[in-house]
Amino acid sequence: MSKPARLIIAALFQNQELLDTAEPHLTQKFGTILSRSEKINWNFSTYYEPELGTNLLRQWLLFEPPVNPAQLAPFKKQTMAIEDQFRDPQGKRQLNLDPGILTLHNLVLATTKDYSHRICLAQGIYAEVTLIFHKGKYQPLEWTYPDYRTQTCQQFLLAARQTLLGSTT
Repeated sequence: MSKPARLIIAALFQNQELLDTAEPHLTQKFGTILSRSEKINWNFSTYYEPELGTNLLRQWLLFEPPVNPAQLAPFKKQTMAIEDQFRDPQGKRQLNLDPGILTLHNLVLATTKDYSHRICLAQGIYAEVTLIFHKGKYQPLEWTYPDYRTQTCQQFLLAARQTLLGSTT
């Protein structure tokens, strides 16, 4: 059996009230939110603008119960179902929820986008090692998204790692 890990969900949104409304859905599926990162302006690309709009915010959420890393694909399916509940009348997402598994060694994100450095976990769900823990911090890789390279993300993940250290002793 794998050592315990923590579920992290990266929320991308325009409207704080929308995230507040979605949080009970998240806690029902994944448990108590142990901590939240500071919000950052998500201005790294225009990729999500056609669907989510402009002036987007990113916030990472850490969930309380340790999880089995093998649950990453089901977590992605569940976050996609929650996103679907918050689509606008035209069917566009208003909320992007990306689950990841934080371990003492790395952060692995789930995605529906296949690419050369991603591994298929289940039908349509891929895993990507996004950060590796080395020399006291989570180090980016060539393909790591810019928001995961920020000081805000780094501080959040290091604090989250401390909670994981407490759960493995």
